[in-house]
Parts: sequence; structure tokens; C-alpha cells
Amino acid sequence: MKTEEYFDNNLVERLQGTIRERNKIQRGLKDQYSPFVRGHKLYYNYIKPHESLYGKTPAEVANINLNLGNKKWEDLLLNSIKFQNDREIIS
Repeated sequence: MKTEEYFDNNLVERLQGTIRERNKIQRGLKDQYSPFVRGHKLYYNYIKPHESLYGKTPAEVANINLNLGNKKWEDLLLNSIKFQNDREIIS
């Protein structure tokens, strides 16, 4: 007898629904790599607390510590700039 594994994809479906709702307002995204999509991924994974994760962000649950303070967007941007500068120095 073959046992089937059950995968709960509610979190993925909720993200897809959020992007779809926003997409309707913007009348469609032409590029999956647009600044909006990248910004939404940052917001969803590092800033937005999730009910299903007991008020934590996915990054917090995955133990990804970016030392974000009260100004999370600003801190993410500054970390991004620092990372980009560090990559240019190495290259």
C-alpha cells in the first residue's frame, strides 16, 4: 500500500493571493523581476509578521538575523548597499 504525503501549501497560496490582489491594482506586471516584486519579497519575508508563524517573519523563523531595528525598510536598504559594495570590492 502506497502512503501519500500531505503538503500544506496554505502559506504559498496566501502569498500568491496577496501578489494577485496587488497585481490587479497595477493592471499586470510585465516583468517578474520588477522592483515591486523584489520589494514585496523583502516585505513578506523580513518585515511582515505572519499569524501562522505566531507573529514572526519567515526570516525570524529560519533564524536569519539581519539585525533589523525599528526602521526595517531603511535597515534592509543599508544592508543591501553594504552587501553590494562588499561584492564590488571583492570582484
